[in-house]
Amino acid sequence: MQTTFTPDQLKDPGIARANEVLRSCVHCGFCTATCPTYQVLGDELDSPRGRIYLIKDMLEQGRPADAQTVKHIDRCLSCLACMTTCPSGVHYMHLVDHARAYIEATYKRPLMDRMLRAVLAWIIPHPMRFRVAMLGAKLARPFRALVPDARLRAMLDMAAVKIPPVSRNDDPQVFASLAPKRMRVALMTGCAQKALNTDINDATIRLLRRLGAEVVVAQGAGCCGALTHHMGKSDLSHTSAAANIRAWMAEKNGAGLDAIVINTSGCGTTIKDYGHMFRTDPLAAEAATIAGLAMDVSEVLTKLTLPEGAPKGIKVAYHAACSLQHGQQIKTLPKDLLKRAGFTVVEPADSHLCCGSAGTYNLLQPEISQQLKARKVQTLEAKAPDIIAAGNIGCMMQIGSATGVPVVHTVELLDWATGGPRPRALGTAGPEG
Repeated sequence: MQTTFTPDQLKDPGIARANEVLRSCVHCGFCTATCPTYQVLGDELDSPRGRIYLIKDMLEQGRPADAQTVKHIDRCLSCLACMTTCPSGVHYMHLVDHARAYIEATYKRPLMDRMLRAVLAWIIPHPMRFRVAMLGAKLARPFRALVPDARLRAMLDMAAVKIPPVSRNDDPQVFASLAPKRMRVALMTGCAQKALNTDINDATIRLLRRLGAEVVVAQGAGCCGALTHHMGKSDLSHTSAAANIRAWMAEKNGAGLDAIVINTSGCGTTIKDYGHMFRTDPLAAEAATIAGLAMDVSEVLTKLTLPEGAPKGIKVAYHAACSLQHGQQIKTLPKDLLKRAGFTVVEPADSHLCCGSAGTYNLLQPEISQQLKARKVQTLEAKAPDIIAAGNIGCMMQIGSATGVPVVHTVELLDWATGGPRPRALGTAGPEG
């Protein structure tokens, strides 16, 4: 794609990177075939190619974002299926992230939009605030029908039926390996996940220790910054990310780190991009180091060699989170691990398509999100599974809200298969390991 940025414009690192991405696009349109919003809405401007044209025009002209551009960029899930499909290697993620930051800086949203986005950015990255907000949502849920805004109704619906007690495993500490030590790893404990489901980190710690890893929860680490990053709030996202970089570098420079383990794939995609996010920052070298250490839990478990388990006669439908299969290009490892542990693994039709969770997308774009959720649940249930497994808390919450099939994190099943407790989401009845 030909671009016409001026030399002065290209002095801006964000514009320079956008120019590189835009020039790699050849207008082929392959991306439209795998774009969930294009499939649902049928509008070219709600496809990656259409959004690329809008972003190009906005940035080249150097003009403030307009309402039409904002509408179509906001509708993008950032599922990154287009990046998997693109034969030209267009790095759409960097382009749309820059566009969102540009929109945040140049466009004044309607008051309700500004308030909702500010509230989400203030609450969700902070587990205790999120817990209090969910309690408030549970109390307000009986009055849901009186709430006029679909986004506010979606926020009420998001509150967990039962808010789990705080897990002290998420506090800064070191867990000794229970087998001959093979690795020392830092666990990214996250933010929303700690409020929504404490079983995931607990299972991850047990499993890693059992396989020979010393696990550290670093002092000062917290939200990865993904949520605010994808809302275009760069200052907030970089503040969160910088805290993590400093916390993990302190561990690396101290007792050492072989990996940073991430069991929420949306966080993993962002942390692996810290080198790009901080490329012009004094923390650039440290950020690149941390990005290089970041690994999805499935990558670490593959290195540690999960024991082979006997067949369990349990059919697991594996949902591939977009941030894992497209953002990190990790497609086979979770399935291979589940099979090695003895589970029968099936995949739904159109497994490349998003479930509609996508960070805060299900809260800010509830109508489109609901359509994508219905499609995903239909294809998963068509496989008649005993359990649905996923590697991202957002996907688990999204899918779990629309199906009676138990939804658990992949690592919970692997922990169970290697001596850990039965996942709480399976209840006391149902498939036996």
